[in-house]
Amino acid sequence: MRLFKCQSCGHVLYFENTRCESCGHQLGYLPAAMTISALEPDGDFLRALAAPDQPLRMCDNATHLACNWLVEADGESTLCVACRHNHTIPDLTVPLNMERWQRLELAKHHLFYSLMRLKLPLANRVDDPEHGLAFDFLADSADPSGPKVLTGHDNGLITIALVEADDAERERRRTQMNEPYRSLLGHFRHEVGHYFWDVLIRDGGRLEECRAVFGDDSQDYEAALKTHYRDGAPADWQEHFVSQYASTHPWEDWAETWAHYLHIIDTLEMARAFGISVKPRLVNDETLSAKIDLDPYETISMTEIIGAWLPLTFAMNSLNRAMGSPDLYPFVLSPAVVTKLGFVHDVLHERPAT
Repeated sequence: MRLFKCQSCGHVLYFENTRCESCGHQLGYLPAAMTISALEPDGDFLRALAAPDQPLRMCDNATHLACNWLVEADGESTLCVACRHNHTIPDLTVPLNMERWQRLELAKHHLFYSLMRLKLPLANRVDDPEHGLAFDFLADSADPSGPKVLTGHDNGLITIALVEADDAERERRRTQMNEPYRSLLGHFRHEVGHYFWDVLIRDGGRLEECRAVFGDDSQDYEAALKTHYRDGAPADWQEHFVSQYASTHPWEDWAETWAHYLHIIDTLEMARAFGISVKPRLVNDETLSAKIDLDPYETISMTEIIGAWLPLTFAMNSLNRAMGSPDLYPFVLSPAVVTKLGFVHDVLHERPAT
C-alpha cells in the first residue's frame, strides 16, 4: 500500500479516505489508474481531477459507507471491480451487521489493491459462474445454539464469518487458537491464497514444482486437520513453516506463505512511500540496515525483498515493544520459509501475462 495526494491541494491521503481533510474535496479510488482522486460534480455524475475526461459515479456500496471506489458512468455495472465479487452480504437492517460489513469491505478492498498491483486474474461469478472468485459475508444464527459460520474457501467461494470484524471476539479466538497474529486482512489474504493455488498451481501447470517445495498435497486434508487439532504442530515447526497452522497440510502451508508474501510486499511499499531507512546506531551490522527504496511489487529478486524486510521488522517490532504492544510481525523466517516465499514470488513474476 502507498500514500496518495489530493490533486486539488496536495494534501497527503490514505487509501481509506473519502474526503480531503484539507480542502474538503470528496475523494474516490480510480481502479484503472490505481490512485485516489479528488472529485468534483459534473452534472449527474462526478469528474475525477486525476482523470478529468471520464464521467464517473461512486460504487453503489458507497451509500452504505462500505466502498470509496469509482465506476464509469456509462458502465454496465453500478458496482466497482471489487464489490462485483460479493456473492452474499449480511442483512443490513441489523445495525451491527452494517458496521461489521463495512470493516470487512475495507479489508477486502485493501486485498484487491494488492491483487490488481500483481496483475492477477480476477474473474467474478458473472464472468465465470463455476470458478470465479466470490465472497460470502455471513452472520451467525441469532439462535445461540445454532451452527456457527466458519471462514474458509470452496472452489473460489470465500466465506468470511462476520463476527471476525468484532475486535474482542477476534482476539478471543486468536488467544484460544494460540495464534500470534489474527486480522481481517490476514483472513482475506490467506483464503484468497487457496483460490490462487487452484488458479496458478493446479490449473497453471506448476503442481509438481509446488509439491517439491511445499510437499504432497494429495494427502488426506480432513485427516491432516484432525491430526493438527489433536496433536498440534510438530516441535520443530519453526524450522520449516511460517506458522503452526501452516504445518497442517501443504494447502495450508501455501495459503499461509501466500498471505505472508502479501504482508511483506504491501508493508514494504508503504515503508518506501515514507522513505524509511533502518540503520541501528549501536551496531555496524549490515544485516540490520536497509534503505527501503525498492518497489516490492515490481522487484524480481526475492533476496532484495527479504534483505529489506528483515531490518524493517526488527525496527517495527522494537517500536511496538517501546509502546508496550506485541510485536507487529511476530514471526521467524527460517531458510526453508524464505525458499517457500521465493517460490510464491517466482510464480507471480513468471506467470504469463493475461
